[in-house]
Amino acid sequence: MNVLDVAQNSVAAGAKLIEISLEIDTPERRLLIVIADDGCGIDSEMLKTVTDPFTTSRKTRRVGLGLPFLKEAAESTGGALSITSSPGVGTKVEALFTLGHIDLMPIGDIAGTITTLVQFTPGTDFIFTARADESSFTVDTRELRELLGPDVGFDVPEVARWLNEYLQENTAEFLKRSIII
Repeated sequence: MNVLDVAQNSVAAGAKLIEISLEIDTPERRLLIVIADDGCGIDSEMLKTVTDPFTTSRKTRRVGLGLPFLKEAAESTGGALSITSSPGVGTKVEALFTLGHIDLMPIGDIAGTITTLVQFTPGTDFIFTARADESSFTVDTRELRELLGPDVGFDVPEVARWLNEYLQENTAEFLKRSIII
């Protein structure tokens, strides 16, 4: 859910390309989640308070819990959260977790999360990468759009189902490693 929430922030910031990566380093017992976008960015004043739950750019409610929850989840495992951003350039969120820590939450349905983002944000492209030590897997929606052609979108149920199954199959080993360690 944290990945979905932060990626939705990127969409709201006008991002046209969002890169999401999950990286496992078994020898170092680390899980790194990175979400980077080319959205409008965050100014330096807002960046100082962005992990405060009572800081939000929304006008509809006065709290923003995505980044504070992600920060708490990372820090509870001995990890950390870092955010870099430049107005007009974009934002990069990095959450570092300690694998095997008792407080490490399950990654969850990352394939479903990526499928949902791709399916319901047609004006945004995504690059999703899962790395586990020497192996990696990447999906780039720009390449998939070329294969599908201009008349077939990710909102077509058969395409969304195929994408989810493809992601499920190719992230299975990654998810096993994150649980076993």
